[in-house]
Amino acid sequence: MESRLRGYFGIGIEGVSKPYNLGNVFRTAHAFDAAFVFTIRASYAQEEVGKVDTSDALAALPFYRFPDVADLVVPSGCQVVGIELTDDAIDLPSFRHPVRAVYVLGAERVGLSDAMLARCDHVVKIPMRFSINLGMAGALVMYDRLTTLGRFAPRPVRSGGPTEPLAGHRHGTAFFRSSEAQRLARWQGAPPMAEVADARGKD
Repeated sequence: MESRLRGYFGIGIEGVSKPYNLGNVFRTAHAFDAAFVFTIRASYAQEEVGKVDTSDALAALPFYRFPDVADLVVPSGCQVVGIELTDDAIDLPSFRHPVRAVYVLGAERVGLSDAMLARCDHVVKIPMRFSINLGMAGALVMYDRLTTLGRFAPRPVRSGGPTEPLAGHRHGTAFFRSSEAQRLARWQGAPPMAEVADARGKD
């Protein structure tokens, strides 16, 4: 299916330790047509991810493991958007998503590190009473991106669907300078499909 979304995005998690949350985020990223997924300082059982990632996102999307924040490489022209409950974070409904963006979620109960927050061009928060599940937070941010940057026919004034068809559109893909591509290749991980298959066989 042709993407309706302008630009492209990647999404990842810093310090994740719960494989089910990671699998949820990656599966949702696959559904929302992410360009790539990644982890930073991750510590989790890879074989457990496949029990949640039923779409085989790791087989379909480029996957990168960055040992630390300093190792993070993003495509040229991308802006890094942290998702965190800080006092100065922008409310998600008021945020204009960059056309080329890299989104980063923080680990469960810990959030984004100070080093990661310093690396971000923007920090956004979901206006809620308290922190929600990591996978749900990622889904809300990706859905908000889709509704604000996606190409959809306008909503009609009356109840019901659109009355005008949507014209076709072509979009770009992630672009890395040669130096960035070389640095990024160092951290690209082979999808743990053997572990995933083994975990599914034990279900």
